[in-house]
Amino acid sequence: MSKLNRRTFVFGTAVTVGAVALGGRASAALAYPFKLGVASGDPLPDGVVLWTRLAPDPLKNGNGGMPTTSTAVDWEVATDDKFANVVRNGRVTAVYADAHSVHVEVNGLQPDYEYYYRFRAEGHISPVGRTRTAPAFDTFGRDLLMAFTSCAHYEDGFYTVYRRMAEERPGLILHLGDYIYETSNKAEDPRPRRHADKAELVDLGDYRRRYAEYKMDSDLQAAHAAAPWLVVPDDHEVENNYAGDHRANDNPSLPNGWAKRREDAYKAYYENMPLRGGAKPNGHKIQLYRRVRWGRLATFHMLDTRQYRSDQACGDGWKYCPEAGDPARSLPGIAQENWLLDGFAQRQGTWDLIGQQVFFARRADANGASGMDGWDGYPASRDRIQKGWVQRGVRNPVVLTGDVHRAWANELKVDFTNPASPVVGTELVTSSVSSGGNGADTTGVPDQAGNPHLKFYSQHRGYVRAKLSQTKMDVDFRAVKKVTVRGEPVTTLRSYVVEEGRPGLQAP
Repeated sequence: MSKLNRRTFVFGTAVTVGAVALGGRASAALAYPFKLGVASGDPLPDGVVLWTRLAPDPLKNGNGGMPTTSTAVDWEVATDDKFANVVRNGRVTAVYADAHSVHVEVNGLQPDYEYYYRFRAEGHISPVGRTRTAPAFDTFGRDLLMAFTSCAHYEDGFYTVYRRMAEERPGLILHLGDYIYETSNKAEDPRPRRHADKAELVDLGDYRRRYAEYKMDSDLQAAHAAAPWLVVPDDHEVENNYAGDHRANDNPSLPNGWAKRREDAYKAYYENMPLRGGAKPNGHKIQLYRRVRWGRLATFHMLDTRQYRSDQACGDGWKYCPEAGDPARSLPGIAQENWLLDGFAQRQGTWDLIGQQVFFARRADANGASGMDGWDGYPASRDRIQKGWVQRGVRNPVVLTGDVHRAWANELKVDFTNPASPVVGTELVTSSVSSGGNGADTTGVPDQAGNPHLKFYSQHRGYVRAKLSQTKMDVDFRAVKKVTVRGEPVTTLRSYVVEEGRPGLQAP
C-alpha cells in the first residue's frame, strides 16, 4: 500500500478498495455501505469495541437506504495497516431493527498495543481504523497521549477540530457530549452549512438521519478512525437542557410523548457510538456511567450528569430552583455519587480522571450569582464528591468537562468562597468543536476577582491535549481561530503541568 493510501486509510477518508483482502465481490444490489466510516471505543487490556453502520444512502428514510433484511458483516483486526498479519476476525449480523449498526466486542488482543481494523459487507471494504488496547491492570504501560472535546453543532462550523485531533495520533479520545444537535438554527441566520432535515428532531428516524449527516463528515470520520473513543452524551443528543425526568421545553408536536422521544434519542445514540452491549438502552433509560481503567496509570470515571438529576426539594422547577443548596439535590443522582466514591476508594490508578459534561468549579458572575445548569446548582452534591476524594486519599483527581463552548482551566477547592482554602483537584474544560461559530481573542478570566480559582479562559474552538505519565500531566489547550472556513491550523493557547501528588495548575 502506498504512503498516500496508508494515510488515507488510517484517517478514515477512503471510500472503498478492491475486495481482494477479505474476499468476495461487491454486490451489484447494494451500493457502497460504509459511508459513515468506522470507529472503536471502550478499550480493555485484551480488547476493544469495533463499530460501523451500513448506510448506502445515509439520509434516506432513517434506515440509511438499507433493505429490511439482515446483512452479514465480516471484520478483522491486524497488527499492520496492510493486514498482512491478521490476529482476529469474525462475522456478525447487522439487522434492520438496529439500523444495521455493528458493535463487535473483540477480545484476545495484547495489552497496550496498536491495531488496525476493517469490515466487509456484500463484497465492499470499509475504511481502515487504528485502535489501541489499554495496558494490563497491573502495569503502567506507556505514557498516554489523549485528547478530549465536546459540542459539535454541524451548522455552526466545519469540523477542523476533529481533523487536528486525528493528526495528533492520540492513544485515546474522549467526547463529552453534544455530539449532535437536535434543533437547527433559524433559516435567516447566516451559517456555513445547514442541516438537511427538519428544524427539530422528534422521533427515531429523525435522530438516525441526524447522526448519519454528522458522520458523513470526513473530519469526524478521521478522528474516529485515529483512536479509540470514550463517549458520554449531554443534553442535545436528546433535547436542549433536559435533566432527569424534567423537560426544558414544551413541544406539543411530539407524536408519542416525551418518554418515547427520549427512548428514540438514546436508541439512535447507542446505534451510532462504539459502546459495549451493556449500554444498549432499556426503554428510555441507558446505562452510560462506567469506569475504564488504563492500567495503573489512570482510571477514567465517565459520568452521566443528565439522566439522574434529583430535585426532590424543587418540585417541577429543575432549572431555577431557589433551594439549590438543599442536600437532597444531586446532579448525578445519589446512586451514581456512591458509585463514584466507591471508585475513588479503590485508588487503582495514579490519575483519577472524571469525564463529565457540565462546569464543575464555582463560577459566580459579577453579582455573585451562579448558573444552575451545572454543579453550581448542586453545591452539596459537589461538596460530597470533593470531600469524598480527599477522605479516600485520591492524590490526583482531574475533572474533564465539556458543555460551555469555552476553554477553562480551574483549580478546585472544597470551599470556593475562601481564597485560603487548599487546592484539592483540577478541572480542565474543553472548548467546542464548532458550537458557537468562530471564537474571539480574549484577555483575562471573566469576573476573576470573585473566582480566583479560575486560571484560564478562551473563546476559541478547540480541544484539550494531555500527556499522562507517572509523574505529571502535560496539558495543552489547542484551538483553531475559525470554523466557518475549512482547514485552519491549530495552535496552543496555553500550557500547564499537573504534578503527581500536587493538585492544581503549574507552569510548564
